[in-house]
Amino acid sequence: MNDNTATNQELNNLIEFRQRFYECLNQAKDAQFQLVDALLSDMNIDSFAELSLAPAFERKWSSAYAAVESGSQRLEAMQQLFCEQLPTDEPIVCPLDTTVWPHPQAKTLDELVFEISPTKAARRHAAVIGHVYSILGWTPQRGSSWCLGLANERMGLDTSAIKLGVNQIKQLLQKRETTGAENLIVVPADGKYGTHHFLAPLQGEKQLAVVARLRRDRVLYGPPPEYHGRGRPRKHGTRFAFKDETTWHDPEQDISFTDSRWGQVRVRGWSGLHMRQDPDTVFTAIYVEVRLKRDKRPKPIWLAYLGPENHSIREAWLWFDHRWPIEPSIRFRKQKLHWTLPNFQTSDRCDRWCWLVEAAFWQIYLAQKLVRDDPLPWQKPLTTLTPTRVLRGMSRLFSKIETPARDVQTRQNSIGWPVGKPRTRPKRFKPTRRNKKQQKQLALST
Repeated sequence: MNDNTATNQELNNLIEFRQRFYECLNQAKDAQFQLVDALLSDMNIDSFAELSLAPAFERKWSSAYAAVESGSQRLEAMQQLFCEQLPTDEPIVCPLDTTVWPHPQAKTLDELVFEISPTKAARRHAAVIGHVYSILGWTPQRGSSWCLGLANERMGLDTSAIKLGVNQIKQLLQKRETTGAENLIVVPADGKYGTHHFLAPLQGEKQLAVVARLRRDRVLYGPPPEYHGRGRPRKHGTRFAFKDETTWHDPEQDISFTDSRWGQVRVRGWSGLHMRQDPDTVFTAIYVEVRLKRDKRPKPIWLAYLGPENHSIREAWLWFDHRWPIEPSIRFRKQKLHWTLPNFQTSDRCDRWCWLVEAAFWQIYLAQKLVRDDPLPWQKPLTTLTPTRVLRGMSRLFSKIETPARDVQTRQNSIGWPVGKPRTRPKRFKPTRRNKKQQKQLALST
């Protein structure tokens, strides 16, 4: 297949994706679609209304708000469209993480919570008022900055990040079954998911592997000894404390290799371990040391691997290293796709806007080989384009692609607010402060 044929095929894939995404929109579908095209125009804006100034948005500025306020979407069809873009011939790495959409002054939004969020200015984590969103993404390549969203859902007051993440993973598995794909799905997750509340519901799932980071002070236990018929059967075996190397027995796997990113790496694995709170959830504990030839090396990390046994601990660690792109991809959504810029009055409008941002991100990924690199004078050319570089060339690509959105229909002037109809003040809500007891109860409800 020559380059021209490959380019034409990728262009057709992008056009087909845009057409199917347009069919996933219901009410105000034309305004919603053109709002996504406005996001792809790479504009520097200070307010949501300025998106209506993009050449791709052919409607008035009020239609931008109407697209989010009165628009509707077929979320099941949209998520299915995203899942069909995944490869079927290799393991799929799907990182899971949460992020905060700050709403410090939004008194009309419900289900606002105080949440810890990183703050660069203070060099520490600070509590902010906002919505918490759980993102289940797909990382096409290790070490890149691409992580496409497969699910982006707001965390309500009656759920937790662990419970919502488990539901998102199970929904992804169901959607993959409908496509007939049988390749392995790997979910790498950070420390807050390194608990039996997250691992237990996913144990036994076919075609699924989970690699979650564990705290360095955890204490695990081996399988219980054989029951001899006297007293209550034991649930736990020998103690395995991360901080006490004298409790470590010989690992079942001990692998050393050289990695292009992390230098000399040593990975050790102990299988058949479990946490004290849940003896039935058995997994493999992995101890990873990197940059062994340096005098000052990063602190080792502990991982919990739950999945098929025919994969080595080296593969499990490489899968966990795939998790990193979800963090720059979240920053890209917020900084370049203006995810957290709008100030909406209701929470459901925030949810609709999230899915439009995800659709824009997917189009940027599908167009990465259709645009040429146009670096700024102080930037170096790239062979593998980043999302920001692709977004910079999207506006030129629109001249080759027809939009499925219908032309603007002229209407008469609005009749305005009916005379004599009373105006009601929007309902106000106060943010909720979650304490440790509430978070523990939500985790137990899983």
